[in-house]
Amino acid sequence: MNKLEKNKNYSNQRFEDIKHIDENGIEYWYARELQAVLDYKEWRKFENVIKKAIDACENSGISAFEHFVGTDKTIKMPKGATKNIKEYKLTRYACYLIAQNGDSRKRVIALAQTYFAIQTRKQEISEKEYRLLTEDEKRFYQRDLTRKGNYSLNQTAKNAGVKNFDRFHNSGYKGLYNGEIADDIAKRKRLRYREDILDNMGSEELAANLFRITQTESRLKRNKVDTEKKACDIHNKIGKIVRKAIKEAGRNYARRLTNTKEKFKAT
Repeated sequence: MNKLEKNKNYSNQRFEDIKHIDENGIEYWYARELQAVLDYKEWRKFENVIKKAIDACENSGISAFEHFVGTDKTIKMPKGATKNIKEYKLTRYACYLIAQNGDSRKRVIALAQTYFAIQTRKQEISEKEYRLLTEDEKRFYQRDLTRKGNYSLNQTAKNAGVKNFDRFHNSGYKGLYNGEIADDIAKRKRLRYREDILDNMGSEELAANLFRITQTESRLKRNKVDTEKKACDIHNKIGKIVRKAIKEAGRNYARRLTNTKEKFKAT
């Protein structure tokens, strides 16, 4: 292995080392930690790169607010004092845009461009490429989308007044699964205690749930829902609509949805 390859492996690991995962399995990076890895000594100069990346994001027709989340960070000062400084939580795509707009004379920037480009591309699968995936690969891909969709739905539901999230999610399951709640689905699939039902679904079943999730979030926002009861009613209604659509399109699939005992290995 030559010197460049050694540097590449080391740098790739550095990007992984500063990656964070939230409670919903969503990955993110902190800008100030990325600044250090990309060898920028001054925040002022690095923030200029971030601003260029934000402009590139907006110019591509993508909302920068979803990828560059501004926040504050508290740091310790001498004599026990503290100070709030500006910080960003970045998605993988945001990191890629930052690398693309960084100082190309830095070797680590070139490595970052390659690393984040490859990793970002892995998450962007075209319809043709999706058809070529194995069932397991499709399931992994759909599970990742569903996990992210649930995280977004939870934020919207919270803003709509939902406090009992078990009740809210079970309302959707009842609609889609003909009256079954999460515990019923888990029992039917013969899952062990605390096994996630979403980790034990095939690609078709995950796609049906993702459709339920995205359509519910859209309806909550569009109707400006402000009570938990209304949110639960809408989630249940959307679940029934998705079930009906599946039944009309696939005849027996809606019945299979609540009859299958197939269990998959968790992702």
